[in-house]
Amino acid sequence: MPAQFQLALFGALPAILAMAYVDRLDAKRPEPQRTLRLVALAGALSGFVVVAVGALLRPLGPEVGTYAAALYDAFIVAAGPEEAAKLACVLIVAWRRPEFDERMDGIVYGARAGLGFALVENVVYLLIVPHSLGEFLSLFVARALLAVPGHAAWGAILGYFAARRRFDGKGPGMLGGYLLAVLLHGLYDASLFAVPVAIAHGHTAWALGIWGVPVFAYAPPLLVILGSVLAMRMFAARAVAADDHALP
Repeated sequence: MPAQFQLALFGALPAILAMAYVDRLDAKRPEPQRTLRLVALAGALSGFVVVAVGALLRPLGPEVGTYAAALYDAFIVAAGPEEAAKLACVLIVAWRRPEFDERMDGIVYGARAGLGFALVENVVYLLIVPHSLGEFLSLFVARALLAVPGHAAWGAILGYFAARRRFDGKGPGMLGGYLLAVLLHGLYDASLFAVPVAIAHGHTAWALGIWGVPVFAYAPPLLVILGSVLAMRMFAARAVAADDHALP
């Protein structure tokens, strides 16, 4: 097995650790491992569909190298299809199963779908993007701290609102949760995709960093990820409380 491929496989580790973290949020009444694995597998396989959809959508967008193109890629090519794929995984694999019987289940299965997708995406990025060990480490850390938690949180958020409407008849429901996930995901991607455009237009401050890390460029997406993860934790606490209250 080539050394580069072996290194790329380490990209699965952050997603696996994040799955364990989400499972701990549901420690009171955990979901069957088989169903969790099936949802994660569906999320992983959905990545191939998302790539195909993105390939069809990208040529329809604005001129490359513009802010409009960055927004189009962020919201239409990336966030929209990826969050739709996570929602589809939950609906197809878990939604009608008897174990999907609590509000917290929406968070758990939504996060699993997102992390299955993130696992494959991470490995692929680490396989094709870095050209040196330094680039590999920089990309590994950035994606472990940003992209992986983001995919978990956005999937959890759309799952939470779908489950809340199902069990309580309240909230924005499946569509509202999807749109909120797309908004957060799109803001994250747009803040990254716009950096090269800004630098090309002479705003070189975005390239400044510390020890080779572009701190200014990573600050906006980091704020989006922190907000997304905090929202996931808040919704998880609300879901567990509501599930406890509903017990006979």
